[in-house]
Amino acid sequence: MGRSPDAARPLWSLALWSMTTQHIETLIVGAGQAGLSTGYHLQRMGRQFLIVDANRRLGDNWRQHYDSLRLYSPAKYDGLPGMPFPSADPWSYPARDEVAAFLERYAIDFDLPVRLSTRVDRLTARAGGGYAAIIGDDTITCDNVVAATGTFGRTPNVPDFAADLNPAIRQMHSSKYRRPGQLQSGAVLVVGASHSGTDIAYETAQTYETILCGRDCGQIPIRWDSRRIRIGFPILVFAWRHIVTRRTPIGRKAMSHIRFHGGPMLRVKRDDLAARGVRRSIARVAGVRDGQPVLDDGTVLDVQNVVWATGFKQVFDWIDVPVFGVDGWPREYRGVCDEAAGLFFCGLSFQYSFSSMVFPGVGRDAQYVARAIASRAGIRTKIEQAAAS
Repeated sequence: MGRSPDAARPLWSLALWSMTTQHIETLIVGAGQAGLSTGYHLQRMGRQFLIVDANRRLGDNWRQHYDSLRLYSPAKYDGLPGMPFPSADPWSYPARDEVAAFLERYAIDFDLPVRLSTRVDRLTARAGGGYAAIIGDDTITCDNVVAATGTFGRTPNVPDFAADLNPAIRQMHSSKYRRPGQLQSGAVLVVGASHSGTDIAYETAQTYETILCGRDCGQIPIRWDSRRIRIGFPILVFAWRHIVTRRTPIGRKAMSHIRFHGGPMLRVKRDDLAARGVRRSIARVAGVRDGQPVLDDGTVLDVQNVVWATGFKQVFDWIDVPVFGVDGWPREYRGVCDEAAGLFFCGLSFQYSFSSMVFPGVGRDAQYVARAIASRAGIRTKIEQAAAS
């Protein structure tokens, strides 16, 4: 505890681990807020674990978002287990780089074992139980594995017909968008009207003619920059954590909507888009005509830029274990896969409730998964002791 980031950085940035085969009780794949929180709870339970991440530096998964990104929850709700979010103003909304720095500090202060620049190419079940993670020429075997690679997977969801657009049109997925300066002169089409789409359209409309297409996902009426948020936000968090869950009808309906259609508008509202001159269409971009995007109502859009704010495909093709439905989502409940003993997930959208995909909910999900791992380890120890007696 208490080491400075500079003193610890050689360990994190260089990841000087030498191995060909290593065994660990629990392997956590992903060093974002979900993976680190799971590691925190396992550490408190005295369990052995290792966190691996493909990025070169802790927090890089946040540094790769667009420059103006801020959390949708105030700093007072953005802490992780054992550590509040450091902020002079508890009602401020942390910026992208502040979140990245917080994750880095969290791992260092709690001395969580993290191996960076380590991408798991394939995860397979072992014949005698447990799993094997293939990492280049190396292998990590483990009794348990936690997939904590993100809310919606790591493969951008861009339609195939995007390749047929005029090559002169500058295209990018929202995961590659950083700032309006990346765009060329001319109109901008933002496809997808959930959180990132509305944020990006609102930003680009300052300097570009902007069109936003996609179904209306609704909006939470309370203003994120108003005094009312201090009264309303605790109510929202309570609802997100305890009412809109997989155990309630309203939660199960919301789960399907959010997993496959996106969440409601939060910071940017319909009025904000209109005031900034964003042309809004609820029509779907259905294809290409003469090199330009065409909507399902037949409208052809003359644009010079397209930002695909269309989310990510839920692709776990690196997990070679048959626990996935036709929709690509794992068959789990609260991150526990009954069909594959020892396989867990953390950080999924609606892992248990709406709050699962934001900081106020990830710690609870991580604790549930960690307890399930510890319970499984205890049962296995009792069986081994009985066999030896």
